Amino acid sequence: MAAGQTGAVIEVRPLTRTEDFEAAVQIQKEIWGFDDIELLPLRLFVVSTKVGGQVLGAFDGGRLVAFLIAIPGIRADGRRYLHSHMLGVLAEYRDRGLGRRLKLEQRREALSRGITLVEWTFDPLELKNAFFNLQRLGAVMRRFNPNQYGTTSSHLHGGLPTDRLVAEWYLASPRAEAIANGQPFQRPLIEERISVPADIAEIRRSDPKRARDIQADIGQRFQEHFKRGQAVIGFEVSPDAGTYLIGPWESE
Repeated sequence: MAAGQTGAVIEVRPLTRTEDFEAAVQIQKEIWGFDDIELLPLRLFVVSTKVGGQVLGAFDGGRLVAFLIAIPGIRADGRRYLHSHMLGVLAEYRDRGLGRRLKLEQRREALSRGITLVEWTFDPLELKNAFFNLQRLGAVMRRFNPNQYGTTSSHLHGGLPTDRLVAEWYLASPRAEAIANGQPFQRPLIEERISVPADIAEIRRSDPKRARDIQADIGQRFQEHFKRGQAVIGFEVSPDAGTYLIGPWESE
């Protein structure tokens, strides 16, 4: 277990106290820079704990340094799942595996209740998130939502439309099980690739028009592949690009 800046081992546990929920709201401000109207309010954290959702946190001593919130959902076919709405880690605590610890605790707790599916959305231009979701957790993607939240006040979104891929994490699948246990998983044949420049974050800051052109192009390509029944099943990183790997959908 990683030690925090206080020297104590960072603890992952459910959030239950009002002061912890208040700290999670503050972390949102620090990470995303949202206007107040766009923050997840304290009462949503409270409600999530009461209706079968999840609110998990990572603590360095008594300080909350990362959190995850999920709310229960029901698919059109009646299947229960958790929608993992937000995960945030303070900048000085990143690259310590806290995000993965929170997600693995989410998986453990969900499976203990018989829930085998967690979904969330993410920006396909965020390449570290893509690698994490696909290679470190074993999620797959079969859906794309153009401009899901509209234009937001967050500096991280750069004024671009909030296009989102939907991650589907089948918790009891061979893929998720192998990856959770640090074992290799043999993925199926890769049929297509969709690449995003490795410096997309800089492009988003310095050349918004080019960033939007890249965003629109990959969004169209994702939708074309998904209409054909294909899925995003892996991710590769090179010095020049992050590349989504497209292949046949595996039944989970």
